[in-house]
Amino acid sequence: MALRNIREYGDEVLRKKSRNVTVFDKRLHTLILDMLETMMNANGVGLAAPQVGILKRVVVIDVGEGPIVLVNPEIVESKGEVIEPEGCLSIPGILGEVPRPSRVKVKAQDKWGKYIEIEGEDLLARALCHEIDHLEGKLFVDKAIKFIEPDSEE
Repeated sequence: MALRNIREYGDEVLRKKSRNVTVFDKRLHTLILDMLETMMNANGVGLAAPQVGILKRVVVIDVGEGPIVLVNPEIVESKGEVIEPEGCLSIPGILGEVPRPSRVKVKAQDKWGKYIEIEGEDLLARALCHEIDHLEGKLFVDKAIKFIEPDSEE
C-alpha cells in the first residue's frame, strides 16, 4: 500500500467524468488499498479515485463502521432531504451547508466485480452522494447553499 497525493480544488481532474471499471484485477485492488490508506491517513470519511488523479468509478468510504468499497456506483433511490455541513479532502479548510438525501440506495460492484446494493442514511447517505458526485466531476461547493467558517458552531 502507498499514500497517494490528494488532488486539490483547481486541479482539472476533479472536474472530469470518470470511466466505468471493466477490469477487476490486481491494479484495481492496489488502487483500492492505496485509496483506503490515503483516506485514513487524511482522517477522511470518503475518497473517490479522481481525488488521487485516477478517472475510474471507484470510491472508498468509512463512516466508523468499517471500510466500504464501491466500484461503478450509482444511486438508484433516494428519500428525504437534510441540510448539514460538509467538507472535502480536496478542498481543505472550507465547509458548506449542502442539501443531500437523508437516505439512499446505491447499486455498485465490489472489488471482484460482483454486483451489490448498499443502503445508507444520515452520514453514510451524505458520504455516498458526495463521493459519487466526484465521479461525475461535481464538488460539494457546487451544491452548497451557504459557506461556513470551519471552526464556527452553528
